Amino acid sequence: MSIQDTKVLLINDIAGYGKVALSAMLPILSYKGFNLYNLPTAIVSNTLNYEKFRIEDTTEYIEETLKIWKELNFSFDVISTGFIFTKKQMEIISKFCEEQSKKGVFIFNDPIMADNGELYSGISPDTVDYMKNIISVSDVTMPNYTESCLLTRTKYKEGISTEEINSIINKIRELGAKSVIITSIPSVETKMVAGFDSKINEYFYLPYEEIPTYFPGTGDIFSSVIISETLEGKSLKVATEKAMKIVKEIVFVNKDQEDKKKGIHIEKYLNLFN
Repeated sequence: MSIQDTKVLLINDIAGYGKVALSAMLPILSYKGFNLYNLPTAIVSNTLNYEKFRIEDTTEYIEETLKIWKELNFSFDVISTGFIFTKKQMEIISKFCEEQSKKGVFIFNDPIMADNGELYSGISPDTVDYMKNIISVSDVTMPNYTESCLLTRTKYKEGISTEEINSIINKIRELGAKSVIITSIPSVETKMVAGFDSKINEYFYLPYEEIPTYFPGTGDIFSSVIISETLEGKSLKVATEKAMKIVKEIVFVNKDQEDKKKGIHIEKYLNLFN
């Protein structure tokens, strides 16, 4: 199947102002030529980093939309899930992913729910257990280190060893995920991205130097590259290396940007994704 024929459904929130979630992913994956569809889990006025915002819950919309799509026999080749806003959404979307996985649909999952050792504000601890249902049918799951610890009931700590990283990866695989990428790992000597590629039965470890700044949406850029490169046939390690390289380059170029809360003007850098 050609890239142009690959139907990719992105399930994530969308911000009116700011390059995060669908607002970051759609430009990248459109540029790469995928046949894109979307199911917004929330409509957000702007990135939450501004602290003042409006969020529109789309749970009822999702429920009705999936019923209509089923009646119309719409189908997809790939599904990518990101931020899921409510417990009910989690139930609906996990059931949908389970059904689609049985039909051979390839599932990417970014379990957006925590960072820096704790759940995001407003995220219930129950979310962790519901997220496991989606992970159980995921072909590739991409939690950060905090999310990995929560999913595997591992104590969050700095300076973890390769053996401890492998243990967390294996526990996530035991949940049902085929391949795993864990980001933002505080390993013994440096920050690291590590993972396991089920297609070639290989673990990989990719250290990186952290740039002392923060932009919302970089995780969505990272995920978009993983999706694109994996669907183009690259190994998970090669896809991850490219994702890390692009994110590092874009963040470095914009590190002196005055308003970082809106994310990165991704449309300016689409040539990097070739």
